[in-house]
Amino acid sequence: MKILIIEDEFNLADVVASRLRKEKYSVDIATNGEDGLDNALTNIYDLIILDVMLPKMNGFEILKEIKNNKIEAKVIMLTAKNLIEDKLNGFDGGANDYITKPFHIEEVVARVNVWLRSNNPNIEKDYIEAGDLRLYKKTSNLFCITTNESIDIICKEYYLLEYLMQNSNQIISKEQIYEKVWGIDNEAESNNLEAYISFARKKIKAIGSKANIKALRGLGYKLEVKDE
Repeated sequence: MKILIIEDEFNLADVVASRLRKEKYSVDIATNGEDGLDNALTNIYDLIILDVMLPKMNGFEILKEIKNNKIEAKVIMLTAKNLIEDKLNGFDGGANDYITKPFHIEEVVARVNVWLRSNNPNIEKDYIEAGDLRLYKKTSNLFCITTNESIDIICKEYYLLEYLMQNSNQIISKEQIYEKVWGIDNEAESNNLEAYISFARKKIKAIGSKANIKALRGLGYKLEVKDE
């Protein structure tokens, strides 16, 4: 799938493009409005990331031309402007989404994936989702859909959260967790599991998720999530 980034800050555009290429997207960059519009009008792109403040032609003008020419690409507006009027102008003009700077790169990836994969259900997801939590397999990054915050997850924390998210709202015994996370022949002690549960809880809280890991005496643990 092809993505066009229209952004005059080349270093920023290059960073976003490099990350999206890791998601197996094909990405082109235009650094001014006129070139960006010319590229967009070829109608070869599935999604366009469009800055507002651009030389030669601003993002709202480009968006208008895109819609007038019935270009079907999804459009995510990307700008330092955060006034509600600017966002409304973008949405009124036909933009699908709006991200303000500064932003976390994983937020951009998440938004792109949502818009492109909603049209392509056969694409295999590279993340696990439970409630408002999303755990990326390639980057070991835990993302909260509600707050757009993310945090890195390492080693056993990843496998623990992966298992809990795959079985959200279900009770999982300590023995099941030991076997899944540490292996059948593990020698993990109870305090090791409790420590990793504590780490996971802190990271879930740090990104503002509504999810909660609940301990059930004598039974095990359960990741409680609500359907969004």
